Amino acid sequence: MNSVTHPDRSGLASALPIRPTERAHAPFKIVSWNLLRRTGAAVDDVVALVAREKPDLLLMQEATRGIGFLRDRIGGHYAWAPLPGRIHGLAMWSPTPFPNAPRVITLPAGAVVHRVCQVLDLGEFGIANVHLSHGQMLNRRQLRCIVGELPPRAAVLGDYNIVGPALIPGFRDVGPRRPTHAMVDVLPLRLDRCLARGLICHEHAVLPRGPSDHRPIVVHLGPAPEAHAPARFKGMAAAVARLRRADGSARRARRDPPG
Repeated sequence: MNSVTHPDRSGLASALPIRPTERAHAPFKIVSWNLLRRTGAAVDDVVALVAREKPDLLLMQEATRGIGFLRDRIGGHYAWAPLPGRIHGLAMWSPTPFPNAPRVITLPAGAVVHRVCQVLDLGEFGIANVHLSHGQMLNRRQLRCIVGELPPRAAVLGDYNIVGPALIPGFRDVGPRRPTHAMVDVLPLRLDRCLARGLICHEHAVLPRGPSDHRPIVVHLGPAPEAHAPARFKGMAAAVARLRRADGSARRARRDPPG
């Protein structure tokens, strides 16, 4: 993975990272776009998207090395994770420094393309940037591999290549429900999605397609209230309480043996 940060050249970037915990009053705005390598969206198109939407985080799929010139145009901070043996891969751009360096996770491989995933820890929740395989069993297996690497509060965004529900326990499909891709310009499909756990999506939209064959999606995410916290954590808390009660009963039994 190439992770590059540069000083602000346009006023879009600031000196210090902004974490969701420091801006709890405003949801975190994320845009995700499959650029369509070589023949699709170029740097100029991405610059225009950033200027129009002003995201806190931009996730890209099928980003080639040339998309890295984005930082020369608008500053900010950029991380690229090319797919093994391919000219394109996943990329993240932020107007502020990443709170932590994005991690790259190797996914179960298909017969032709070997896939990876980018994971960014924002402190209060995690974000995964994905471009999954086309095989419907394989892409769900890749998704299960990804969610096992994420914190309790997390979202997975990108090009899922999944037809039908993803069926990932604990995660809700919180993104827009409109089609984002037209197969051979005929069959509309909702391939670009956002699944979240422990988060609320305050707003979402499908944006104009531009020169790519995918339409960008935008979501505004924020932590869910405790009442909507991930179920596994509430279950773990109850289990810990039961163990403590059992341990206390055992201690009392040892102190006060039957007469």
